[in-house]
Amino acid sequence: MSLTRVLLGLGSNNRRERNLTAGLDALAQLLEDMRCSAVFESLAVGYKGDNFYNLVVCGSTELPLMELDRRLKFIEADNGRYAPDRKGLPLDIDVLMFGDLVGNFHGLELPRPETLKNAFVLWPLALLVPEVMHPLAGRSFAELWRESAIEQRLWPVPFRWNGEELTPADLLCTDSRP
Repeated sequence: MSLTRVLLGLGSNNRRERNLTAGLDALAQLLEDMRCSAVFESLAVGYKGDNFYNLVVCGSTELPLMELDRRLKFIEADNGRYAPDRKGLPLDIDVLMFGDLVGNFHGLELPRPETLKNAFVLWPLALLVPEVMHPLAGRSFAELWRESAIEQRLWPVPFRWNGEELTPADLLCTDSRP
């Protein structure tokens, strides 16, 4: 079976380091050639609660789209996403892009509309896969980020996973937008 490149968005506002680390550990078992963006902290958008940590992951999978989505739901569940007594949003993992697919697939809209609406998705994409073209906008993520007028406050934060610092030191000095 052939490999499909996927882009996933991860976020957490409850025990952020622990839950994102657990999510990344689980994704490393599902994806080949997995790479991670820098991690950003942002105010909650569309959700009341504490600040979020967000990042984007790129990798390849042999899994079909719906099977990947099903396994992502299991990873979220394993980290308390659907617990009745949960506090905040322990772990959210969204399929942002799955190869070149465009359209609605059993309720899963691809590319995910949030890629163009939320700075905590677009900035990490621009850093991790700057050359990748958004199939509907027809421009690269780097271009889309430079041209964006998204008014969300976010800032890079230090984050270690698997012995590696995901957020480069020079990025930590970057001011947020707006």
